[in-house]
Amino acid sequence: MSGGAVAGLIASGAFAVLVLFACYVLYKLGKIFDEAAARVRQTGIVIDEGTARVRQAGATVDEVNVALAHVNKELDRIDAITANVQTVTTNVSSLTSLFAATLGGPIVRVAAFSYGVRQAVAKRAKADVSARVSAEMKAEKSQRRAARRAPEVTASGVGGRGRR
Repeated sequence: MSGGAVAGLIASGAFAVLVLFACYVLYKLGKIFDEAAARVRQTGIVIDEGTARVRQAGATVDEVNVALAHVNKELDRIDAITANVQTVTTNVSSLTSLFAATLGGPIVRVAAFSYGVRQAVAKRAKADVSARVSAEMKAEKSQRRAARRAPEVTASGVGGRGRR
C-alpha cells in the first residue's frame, strides 16, 4: 500500500470517527430538544391552570364587588334608621322634660302626701295594737293579782289581811 492510500485510510477513519461523534452529539441534542418540548408543554399546562385560577379570582372579585354594593345599600338604610332613631330619642327626651316640668311637681307632691298618709295610718294602727296589747296585759296582771288574793281570803277566813 502506498503512502497515499494509508493517508486516505487514516483520513476516512478520522472522518468516520467525526461522523460518529456528530451522530452522538445530534442524538444528545435530540434528547435535549425532547426534554425542552416536554418542559414547554408542562409550562403551558401550568400557565393554563394559572389562567383558570386568575379567572376564578376575577369571578370572586366580581362577587365580592356585588356583595359590597349590597352592603353599601344596607348601610345607607341603617344610616337612615339611625337618623330616625336619633330623632325619636330627641322627641322622647323633649316629652320627658315637658312631662317633668308640667306634671312632675304635682305628682311628686301627691306621692309625698300619700306616703305621709300611709305612715300616719300605719302609726295609728300600731298605736291601736299597742294600746290593745297593753290593756290585755294589764287585764291579765289584774286577773293574776285577783287570783292570788282569792286563795288568801279563803285560807285565813279573814278578808285577806291575815297573812301579811
